Amino acid sequence: MARRKRREPETAAIVAATHDGRGIADTDGKKVFVAGALEGETVTFVRRKSRRNFDEAELLEIHEPSADRIEARCEAYGRCGGCSLQHVSAAHQREIKEGTLRDNLERIGRVEPVAWLPAMTGPEWHYRRRARLAVKDVRGKGRALVGFRERHAPFITDMRRCEVLVTPLDALIDDLSDLVGRLSIRARLPQIELAVAENAIALVFRVLDPPSEADEAEFRDFGNKHDLRIYLQPGGLDSLRLLQPAQVDEALYYTLPEFDIRIEFEPVDFVQINADINRSMVHFAVEQLGARGEDRVLDLYCGIGNFSLPLARQAASVVGVEGEESLTRRAAENARRNGIDNASFRVCDLGGIDGTEAWVREGCDRMLLDPARSGAAEVVEHMEKFDPARIVYVSCHPGTLARDAGALVHEKGYRLESAGIIDMFPHTAHVESIAVFARS
Repeated sequence: MARRKRREPETAAIVAATHDGRGIADTDGKKVFVAGALEGETVTFVRRKSRRNFDEAELLEIHEPSADRIEARCEAYGRCGGCSLQHVSAAHQREIKEGTLRDNLERIGRVEPVAWLPAMTGPEWHYRRRARLAVKDVRGKGRALVGFRERHAPFITDMRRCEVLVTPLDALIDDLSDLVGRLSIRARLPQIELAVAENAIALVFRVLDPPSEADEAEFRDFGNKHDLRIYLQPGGLDSLRLLQPAQVDEALYYTLPEFDIRIEFEPVDFVQINADINRSMVHFAVEQLGARGEDRVLDLYCGIGNFSLPLARQAASVVGVEGEESLTRRAAENARRNGIDNASFRVCDLGGIDGTEAWVREGCDRMLLDPARSGAAEVVEHMEKFDPARIVYVSCHPGTLARDAGALVHEKGYRLESAGIIDMFPHTAHVESIAVFARS
């Protein structure tokens, strides 16, 4: 059998970069993606994976560093898959993400906004109030690993802290590792969810086997020591059980002070990762929709009411639609607790609407869209039945935003008034954005 040819280091200039922190070298007509390299740098790399149209390479040495290169703050950076841009200045990170949004709108949607919005920014470190950490008892390392997956492998990163998690969760990873290592079910605990509210911090331990009495005592002691709410989840979302303390006086919540809104949530509910950015985003969306006392507003993919309730402070009525019944129930409860009686909520799979639904045929004056990564293609397809004068579209994937923006502009009679990025996830490759449409 022929031996595989040994790959030799190569040196080349980086002529472009991707949004996820890889530099692009063009050698012998084939592009090479070099993780961690920046545009304008000269670097030495070694190819690790060969693809049909490009190769992937490991960065070995930087000969001429870019002015936008900085020292990564996290010890696990380069191994951890949570962040891919810590070696890039915050300003240049935003330039990269804005470039990605511009490229997608132009290339996929064939549209350009009338105005580009300045990036919506907030704290660059210790901003993440929701996270899902993987857990693995690794006997070879003598400890249970707790953290995010590695960048280039399905393994869990061997890490001690995380600089993007809010304080005090940033320094809790080592303690969580020690806790798991003391449990009899340490090999049957694959995941820990973290949720930070304004009044408490909750940890949800996914347990595949019932914990022993000694295990439950360990969980309780840990919750007491760190002032945490401890939940166990042996099955689906409906199996969630509060373990420590035995009972609580109030649910987890966050506030939107500008609108005098308090939103309660369960520790496994979806809430926006970055609290400061969320407040700015809600303010902008409400302002741009410009709903008034006679307007009917549709908030599609409404979740627990993050946009619905502030909009209800200004509009005649708000209808929130969401596919998950537990979230619409929570949204309705939040409306009641905030004294809002002009917001109602419906359960509907928005990916399966056909335009005959009563709430669709009633139309609306304003629309808020905040879909998952797959976008809102099915809603856009029936937009003439909704017929809103203005649409604000919050997106977590520039490709599907661009696709839907193209349909709205070229097929549904709207113009793209403005668009820009939301820096919800600094140091990561996630590109969040917002776009405003008006009926032509």
